[in-house]
Amino acid sequence: MTEQPLLTAFHSDKLSLKNRVVMAPMTRSRADNPGNVPNDLMVDYYTQRASAGLIVSEGTYVSRDAVGYINVPGIYTPEQVAGWQKVTSAVHAHGGKIFVQLWHVGRISHPDLLDGRLPLSASALNPHSQVYTPTGFKETVAAQAMTVAQIKQTVADFVQAAKNALAAGFDGMEIHSANGYLFHQFFNGTANHRTDEYGGTIENRARFFFEVLDALKVAGIDLGQVGVRLNPSLNGLFGMTLDAETIPTFDYIVKRLNDYGLAYLHLTEPFTDVSAIPYAEQHIAKRYRPLYSGTLIINAGMTQDKGNKVLADGDADLVAFGTLYISNPDLVERFAQHAPLARPTRIPSTCPAPRAIPTTRP
Repeated sequence: MTEQPLLTAFHSDKLSLKNRVVMAPMTRSRADNPGNVPNDLMVDYYTQRASAGLIVSEGTYVSRDAVGYINVPGIYTPEQVAGWQKVTSAVHAHGGKIFVQLWHVGRISHPDLLDGRLPLSASALNPHSQVYTPTGFKETVAAQAMTVAQIKQTVADFVQAAKNALAAGFDGMEIHSANGYLFHQFFNGTANHRTDEYGGTIENRARFFFEVLDALKVAGIDLGQVGVRLNPSLNGLFGMTLDAETIPTFDYIVKRLNDYGLAYLHLTEPFTDVSAIPYAEQHIAKRYRPLYSGTLIINAGMTQDKGNKVLADGDADLVAFGTLYISNPDLVERFAQHAPLARPTRIPSTCPAPRAIPTTRP
């Protein structure tokens, strides 16, 4: 039988992986304790999936201000770092590699999750979304426009979270810059109405994001241990609306990332049908493969056949799977045997559990 591209080893000057299957970040809401500390259930969960070439953890809060979902772990307290150390040690003991996804949700939050404070964002706008709070789903509110001092503090929070990630034993970290969360809110012209150095032009709207990468480098973090996640054609979800400058903004960001020597760029195909939007990009991997010279991961709606094809076509180097990993912790082994896949059980949104549980969009 011809060897599947998904199951071949991958080697670059930044990464060495036993296969090209990546476990995508998925919010699981299992850190159900007062300090949102990773627990034994999470140790088991990630260890069961250690046959992936690379695991990217669930989105992990870089600070108390970053919170937007209940029972999600952070990486900003000593207790959280110690909890993650148990996870990484177990994954490594089973031959796996794991990156942590560093996360700030921005305006996709609610005062009930922030001790009464308003969520932070680029501008004082309401994304008109829903957030699961300790008392159930609630409508989002208008955010607080971040001051320059708050932006600088958030840069520092990401730097400290990166240091904590390495102390916790992670092989690297992924900066969550997608899916309508904080950095995406700065990128997007419909979410960012600022008139200072963080708004207006494409370069200004990307400034905050690149300040984080620059600060990581200054702090001595090897950018070869840093990945970035982007979702260029997100539309109609998490308060995001495409406009005529959206794709040019991501073109600028992706091209500039070539100068940073990252571990990888993790891109997502559109979550929704954008074929009727004239300035949307329907084929993300095909557009950005020629623009990005480093390692490229592609995600969203992937199957075994699609994953093998995208690799064979040269449109990506690695393929990330989300939903399939919920019910198939042995996904790599099933791919190798062409075995049937178990289907995940989806929890109805009327159940007292956060919507993020069955999703691949952390």
